[in-house]
Amino acid sequence: MTDYLVYDVFTDRPFGGNPLAIVPNATDLPEDKLQDIAREFNYSETVFLYPPDRGGVAKLRIFTPTMEVPFAGHPTIGTAVMLGEAGLGPEFVVELGIGDLDIWSSGGRASFTTTRACDILDHPEPALVARALGTPETTLARPPVMASLGLGFTFTELTDRAALSDLVPDVAAFRKGAALYPQGLDFAQCAYVRQGARIDIRVFAPLDNIPEDPATGSAAATLAALLAEGGLLELTVHQGHDMGRPSCIEVSARGPAVTVTGNAVRVMEGKLVV
Repeated sequence: MTDYLVYDVFTDRPFGGNPLAIVPNATDLPEDKLQDIAREFNYSETVFLYPPDRGGVAKLRIFTPTMEVPFAGHPTIGTAVMLGEAGLGPEFVVELGIGDLDIWSSGGRASFTTTRACDILDHPEPALVARALGTPETTLARPPVMASLGLGFTFTELTDRAALSDLVPDVAAFRKGAALYPQGLDFAQCAYVRQGARIDIRVFAPLDNIPEDPATGSAAATLAALLAEGGLLELTVHQGHDMGRPSCIEVSARGPAVTVTGNAVRVMEGKLVV
């Protein structure tokens, strides 16, 4: 049997934020069972930890319910908090598919910093993005852009908070978008509204069995990089409120460096018997 833990990430209290399953010692798990285990948890991501390859404290492999991904924000923060609670830190390095990340972790709070360049992947057709989000095209405040710091999302600013709350995604439009723009994660959408240093976002990835994500650190990081345009920017990203799992992601961009900070709390632990 293999131990597992469940953390709620980007929240300081149970049953908020984004649930994350962590398998602290995945060495003895069969490779062909990893995706099945992630699908069984059915969280937006599950993390499997392995001994490091390059001098970090651990290698993280991250799975959505349908695929392995090289990077994701809330798994990195949740795992960093878990490692901090295990006695590491406050500073250490973890290894991911996008390379090594510098981590800070203390007292149920963690941050990571990436200097990976923000890649502009495409500029999806506004009408198709509007259909995917289930909103009139007139609510789009600016043309959508598909970008990535390791995981691709389409970012679309909307005219107001009411438009953000009213979104009703259209899965058929997601399928069309995934076929036309395959660079992103199954045409995952991040719609947002900005008021000064506050950003409200909603993230949808229904083709990856994630109808809506309550906290998406990778999207928040990429959005900060896009808005900063190589300058200085500090934002507080609010997500999950429309689905009853409020989360808060702190993100700052300073030149090529983007730092994501948040809390995580342990809510469950148990054993895999497969």
